[in-house]
Formats: sequence, structure tokens, C-alpha cells
Amino acid sequence: MILRARRQGAGMGRVGNAIAALAVATALSTMVVAVPAQAQGTQSDSIAARAAGQGQERLLLEARELIYNNDNNTVTAVGDVEMYYGGRTLQADRVIYDQNTGRVFAEGNARLIDVDGTVATGDRFELTEDFRSGFIDSLRVEQTIVDQGRPTRARFSAPRAERIDGEQTIFQRGSYTACDTCEKDPTKPPLWQVRAARVIHDNESRTIYYENASLEFLGVPVAYIPYFWSPDPTVKRKTGFLTPTFVFSEPLGFGVTIPFFWATGDSHDLTFRPTILHRQGVLADVEWRQRLLTGSYSIRATGIFQQDRRAFHKPPSGAGDRNFRGSIETQGRFAINPRWNWGWDVTAVTDKWYLENYRIRSSNITTSYVRDAISTVYLTGRGDRSWFDMRGYYFKGLTSTDFQKQQPLVHPVLDYNKRVDGPPGLGGEISIDANLTSLSREVSQFQPIDPRNPLTTTTFGGVYTTCAPGAFSSDQCLVPGVAGTTSRASAQISWRRRVIDDLGQVWTPFAYARLDSVWFSPKTDGYDNARIPNFIGASGDRFHARATPAIGLEYRFPLVASAGRFGTQMIEPIAQIVARPNEPRIGRLPNEDSQSLVFDDSNLFDWDRFAGWDRVEGGVRANYGVQYTLAGHNGLYANAMIGQSIQVAGRNSYRPGDLVNVGRDSGLESRMSDYVARLQFQASPHFGVFARGRFDRNRLNLKRLETTAYGRVGPVTANATYAIFDAQPELGYPNRREGLSTGARVELSEHWFASGSMQFDLSRYLEDRQRVGAASGSTRLAIASMGIGVGYQDECTTFTVTYTSAPKDGSFGSRKQNRTIMFQLELRTLGEVGVTQAVGTGQSGLFQ
Repeated sequence: MILRARRQGAGMGRVGNAIAALAVATALSTMVVAVPAQAQGTQSDSIAARAAGQGQERLLLEARELIYNNDNNTVTAVGDVEMYYGGRTLQADRVIYDQNTGRVFAEGNARLIDVDGTVATGDRFELTEDFRSGFIDSLRVEQTIVDQGRPTRARFSAPRAERIDGEQTIFQRGSYTACDTCEKDPTKPPLWQVRAARVIHDNESRTIYYENASLEFLGVPVAYIPYFWSPDPTVKRKTGFLTPTFVFSEPLGFGVTIPFFWATGDSHDLTFRPTILHRQGVLADVEWRQRLLTGSYSIRATGIFQQDRRAFHKPPSGAGDRNFRGSIETQGRFAINPRWNWGWDVTAVTDKWYLENYRIRSSNITTSYVRDAISTVYLTGRGDRSWFDMRGYYFKGLTSTDFQKQQPLVHPVLDYNKRVDGPPGLGGEISIDANLTSLSREVSQFQPIDPRNPLTTTTFGGVYTTCAPGAFSSDQCLVPGVAGTTSRASAQISWRRRVIDDLGQVWTPFAYARLDSVWFSPKTDGYDNARIPNFIGASGDRFHARATPAIGLEYRFPLVASAGRFGTQMIEPIAQIVARPNEPRIGRLPNEDSQSLVFDDSNLFDWDRFAGWDRVEGGVRANYGVQYTLAGHNGLYANAMIGQSIQVAGRNSYRPGDLVNVGRDSGLESRMSDYVARLQFQASPHFGVFARGRFDRNRLNLKRLETTAYGRVGPVTANATYAIFDAQPELGYPNRREGLSTGARVELSEHWFASGSMQFDLSRYLEDRQRVGAASGSTRLAIASMGIGVGYQDECTTFTVTYTSAPKDGSFGSRKQNRTIMFQLELRTLGEVGVTQAVGTGQSGLFQ
């Protein structure tokens, strides 16, 4: 034990420092070495006594005065008292140690700092000599937790509390909150708090128990719960019920989800999420997660025996004929070694509408262009300058217009890339790329070029759209997918070197050689598969190979100059030429991975503009452009570019069109391409505009425009995106497409905010007039979707109310617009409550 006394005087009843040190040390049963007293005076004196027993805790006491009362057998420390024992610190204005009972009494600005940093303050502490047990009057406990990088303070308070063995604290008539105390008025109640007859904080089990509890907002009780418990704020996972959520929709009815989390072990857990729906019954949802030595996996299963099947349409527009509906999802990722990983991501459903009808969210669902559930098994590897990726895919269409037999099964797709330095004397960098793709499908997919003339066919396998009889020709019908099996192996080796001469001109010579081998076995029986020879020629297995060597040069001459007070500016002319042989067999081979082509500034100087390996650009092509850049101060930045591509010699790969007419209506199909341009301007980090467009090569008519603007002025942050695409009739878009998306957020005060977004379909009226005539009643400013909301957020509470309206789409089973009101309340450290209500929704199918 170590004692330090800071004395400013001596008087009657005060003994020498050595005697006081010896008395306290003896009372604590420690061996004491006394230090002789120094002369009394106005300066602080110091006395120390050290415990010599091995294995015993040391106690350090600091105070301004030490007073020993021989009659009561007590030692009193007065003035800035600090006692340290076992990692705990007791601070107070006055501390009394009773040798008879072994109790420590602290009062006056008393606070106890525990081993974990928890701070407890009170008017009066009555503790055992190791500070682990005792009673505290007017206790206030503050515990700081860092969650996702954000600190949160949990606060307990009670007029009286009992501390037991340092592991449990019982708050009589206690309260708990994570909200900060009001600085202007500390007596003001927090935004929310839980009050209970007893609050028991068990540090060993890291659980908080509440008896006869009520939830208060601004001091007003709003809910009463006889008994409940919650995890300690420091707990990341613990067995128990999670926050319930409430749902409502017309086909499902009112419902409540009551999740239960079961921590079955340190490395695995089980979560039950049963949802009780008053119209459909009980929707079961269970998820198992486990972490192993080399990775982790999860399995989730959901299902329901429908009580009211009339809420859904029967096939082919819905699943109203099914008693049981469900899904299984599983994910896994495992490390083979530090460079190699393997895993899976699989989703299986009983029907294509299930996940949407029952609002089940899955990370495997894509919604960018089509709605699919994508299942994959993969093997990946990564080196210092190389990577390997091999995957198998299964696509499950999730809309009424998806015909599963037309979906491809990929077995597998493999990609490899390796980069090495060029040999001495040649320099530069050599890149080796390889791709292997093998896939099959049962039914060919036909799509009429004129979408006004489709033929919808219903079979036992579902509904699918095809071309009308007599229209199975390349000028009337597209073929996005060919039935049968297609396998392709491709390899490419490329070289490039960047050279800067004395004038600052940048010369980049490059060359590549590519080899593709394709084995194709079309299926010509069943459905409309017999029409395939109309597009690819004679049926039967076939093997094709193509070799594409290329050589090219890119030239840039950046001219840098000062822009005065605006910063530094640069003008950079760019020119490029690529020479290679013609692309063979255009339109005679399937095109699975190169169906998307958008010609703009981003790919003006690409060696090959096709997105995948099924197509390869051929012929001699020159590209040129000029770029201007301004880099200023305080975030000022501007960039502009304009350019064009020219087919110098050979066959233009974009002119003939393939099975899906890729290249047609792209701006590249003529010898002189359309002009592409880009403009970017940022006045400051809070305001900017970006636009890119394509303009007709002859009249400079606008063919394509995408523009985005964002800004922040005071409390208002806003953004807008506008896009217009000219008609592309050869790709199946006879009308222009035009849309506008806007969004804004307003900080109403320090904690309150409002937000909103709106999307406009500015060309829908063209489709409506084409379908039903000029009397359709459609307006140019058609609202496709919208959302508005208001919210509140501070250190302990997040509250939002939002209203959203999604577009009507029969393929997802909605008869009306899907309008939803969502209420969300999160009480930090306690949980989250969410209520979602679908307003006026129904279920529909393909035919209306």
C-alpha cells in the first residue's frame, strides 16, 4: 500500500504522518515500512508505506490531509482524495475508512472509475475496501461505446443503487438512456429514456434487465413493459428477441415480424424471423450462420402455406395455384491460401413472384436492366500482377415476362490476366488475357424489332414473347439468345510502351494478337428453335476460329500554361490509329456478352469498343480528339473533350449488325462516326455539372445526352440527372427515350431534415399514343416514381417517415402503383422499430 498526504497544516487530533500511514496499512493487513515524520509547516508533506507481501494488490492513496480517529478506529482523507486499487479509481472530496467494518465511505463530488473506463458518480459511496461491493446514493453511470466509428454514451441513473462484487449493479427506481444531457438545462428530461422499478446491469452476462419498465419520450410515458432485457451496449451478439417490425399490404394483410437471435456458439448462430400475417398465415424465415477456420457460410430458408390464394393471380400471371411457396438462399466464402478463394452464392425459389410478393430482400437479385436472381459458384485468385476468376452462373427470371427455358446456364466463364515488364530493348508492359465461356439454353429467345408487333405465347413452362409468323428474319427480328450449347476460348497478348520526347510529346505504340475458337451446337427442335437457321445459316455442330493481329499508335501533346489567378490550364490534342484485319462471320455466331454498346467519350480511344469477347472490332480505324483541362484553386476544376472516329479501311464491324444488331444506330456504323463530347465543371466541392453527348456527324443534331448537376447552398443539397436518347429503331426502340431524376435534402435545423426525390418519364406519352392513339390522355410530364420524407437524427435517436410511389408494372404483379408509407425509429443501443404500409396495392399479372 502506498499513501501520499499533501498537508497544509497540523492541529489537535492530527497525528504524525508515519502514525497515520502505519494505522491505515495495518488495518489493510499489509506489511508497512514507516517513514519518519517531517517537520510540520505550510508546505505539503509526503509519507509513503509500501507493501512487501508478494501477490497482493497495491493501494495508492492521495489526499491533502489524513486524519486518524483512535476512538472510532477510522482514518479520514480530506481534500482531492484519490484512491487506486485493482485498476479502479475512487475520487471524492472526503473519504472515511472504517477499520472495524472494512468499509470505505466517500462523499462530495464522489466518482468511481471502473477497470473498463465506466464512470459512476454519486452523492455518497459506501463500498468495501476493494471497491467491488457497496451502496451508492444518487448514482449516475456513464459508459462510452464506439460503434461503427461513432462514439455512444450509455447513461444509467438512480436515487440509490447497490454494487455487488463489481459484476452487478442494481439501480432502484433507475433509468437508462443513450441521449446526452441538455447543456442549457441539465434537469430537462432526455429525448427518450427507460424507467424501471429496478434496472439490473449484469457485467458478467453483459445483460440489462428491466422490471416494471416504461418508455418515456421527453418525460412522458408512452409504453409499459412488465419485464424485458436487452444486451449490454458493448455486446455485439447475444441470444434474445430482436426489435419487431410491422407490415401491411393488401394481399398479405396486417402482420408482425418477431425476430429471435440464438447465439448457439462463439462461431455460429441462428436467427428466426417468423412473420404472422392475418390474411396468409405464418411466414417462416430462419437463417444459420457459421464461421469456420478458413471462411464462413450462411443458409437462409423461408416458406409459407398460403391461407388465401385468391390474393394472387393464377399462372401464367401469378402463383395463386400454389399452397406452399418458399425460397432457399446460401452464401459461402473460404480461403484456400492467402491468394486463392472459393465460394458460392445460390438462390432457389418455388416461383418467380415469391420474393416480390412477400417482400423478401436478397443480395442476389439484380434490378439494373432486368430482374434476376443470380446464383454462382466461383474460384478466384490474385497475384502481385495477375488475377484469375472462374464462375458458373444460373439465372432465375423474376418477372411475368421471363421464360425460364430461355435463360442461359453458364458452365463456366473463366477470366485470366497477367502483366509483366517488356523484354530488354523493347520495354513497356506486356499483358496476357484469356477467357473461356461455355453456356447452354433450351429455347431460343426472339425479340421483334418493332415492339408493337410481338407474339405472346403461353405454355406449361410460362409465358414468352417471340416474333410473329413470317417475321423470323434479320430485318424484323432480333435473337438475344440461341438455343443449344456454345463454347468459346479466347486468348490475347498485348504490348504497349509510353515514350515522352524532348518536346513533351507522348507517343504510345501498341500491338496485340488475339485468337478465338468457337464451338457451336445449335438446338433446332421444339418451340421456335427451328427458326434459328434463318439467321445463322445451316444447322448442325460447327467449329470456327478467328485470329486478329493488330498494331497501332497513340499520340498526345499536352500543352500546359498558366491561367493566371484561375490556376493551370492544359490543351491536349490526341490522335490514334489501329490497323487489323476484318472481323469474320458477323451475325453468323451467337453474341452473348457483347450486346451492350454505347459510343461516347469514355471509349473513343479504346482499342476495341465491344464489351465482351464474342465480338472483335476489325478494319483500320483512326480516332482523334482534343481535350482541355483547368485545375484551379479552392476546388475549381474544368474539363472538356470532343472527338470523332473514322473507319479508314477495311470492313466496318459496326455497320452490318449481328443477331441483336449491335453497332447499328450507335453512331459508329458510318465511315465518319458521330461526334462525342464531354464537359465537366466544378466551381467548388459543393457545386458541379457533368455532361456527355453524341451529335450527328452531318447536322450536329443531338443523338444522346446525359447530364448531372449537383449543388449545396446553405442547408439545401440538391441534384438532378437528365437523359435523352434518340430513337434507335433497329435496336427495338422506335421512339426517343427521355427522363429526369431529381433529389434534394434540406437541413431544417441541427437535427431535423426533409428530403425528396422524383423521377419523370418524359417520353411515356409517345408510347401511350402509339399504343392507344392520340386520345390516350397521357401528358409529357409523367411522374414515374417519387419519394418524400422527414426525419430527425441526434446522438441517440433516428426517426424518419417516408412516402414512396413506384411505377406500375404488371410484370411484377402490381395492379396499381405501389405506394408505401414507411416509419422508422431507432433508439441507439436499444434497437430499431420499422413500420411499412403499402397504400392501395394489389396483385396482378401479365394480362390486365
